[in-house]
Amino acid sequence: MSYEQFYQLREQPFSNTPDARFFFEVDQHAEVLARLMYAVNTMKGLAVVIGDVGTGKTTLARRMLDELDDDQYESALLVIIHAAITAEWLLRKIASQIGIEGVGDDKVTILTQIYQRLMELHQEGRKAVVLIDEANMLQQRELMEELRGFLNLEVPGSKLLTFILFGLPQLDQTLALDAPLVQRVAVKCRLTSLSPETSKAYIRHRLKVAGATRDVFPEAVLDRVAAESQGIPRLINTICDNVLLEGYLRKKEKPDVDLVKDVVRDLGIGA
Repeated sequence: MSYEQFYQLREQPFSNTPDARFFFEVDQHAEVLARLMYAVNTMKGLAVVIGDVGTGKTTLARRMLDELDDDQYESALLVIIHAAITAEWLLRKIASQIGIEGVGDDKVTILTQIYQRLMELHQEGRKAVVLIDEANMLQQRELMEELRGFLNLEVPGSKLLTFILFGLPQLDQTLALDAPLVQRVAVKCRLTSLSPETSKAYIRHRLKVAGATRDVFPEAVLDRVAAESQGIPRLINTICDNVLLEGYLRKKEKPDVDLVKDVVRDLGIGA
């Protein structure tokens, strides 16, 4: 038996792997998405989303990508996994992601291909959008200069390509590697942690999506998780997942506050 069966759930509710089915849109997320869609639809060129670890940047980036219909947008999501990438790698990746086949062998050729492709999309009435997650890892001035170069590709009234950068607070310093680029930021949003009430609603939502037909967590447990996680979605997921596992192992049909305390202590996290 698994803890899902023990608590009468169809699946695990608190995985930290992004899953659109579990997306919980709080007012903050709705506002950020509205601002980003404004930046995209008016082709502002550069929008930035900053948030601390675990505040939902990746989830929001994937949600944003889902909002961009293929009939109106040529969109792509790049996830930067290390800081050692080169400007040529970035150019090649952007080229392939906006639909260019047979990417050239040198920078001049690739830039020409990108410009031609962007003009094609513009003539089709479609907008090119590239979302970059973990953009704070683009820690080279050359990379920032390349992004600024893309923002010079425009037609009267709009840019030909819009970037949306998602990253940790260090992204401010990364952008500052190229001072003129900072001035090109048209829209900037900051993600903050969830309020206690929103944290509790978030937990209930995920349990319901996973198939819960009863209150798995008593109110006191919800309050404790909200406090210990400080409203950070990733920590909420980690704590709740371990509470369910530990509750199953101890055969507790109703997890209690002491169980939450034990989990938080063992994980070495929490307020």
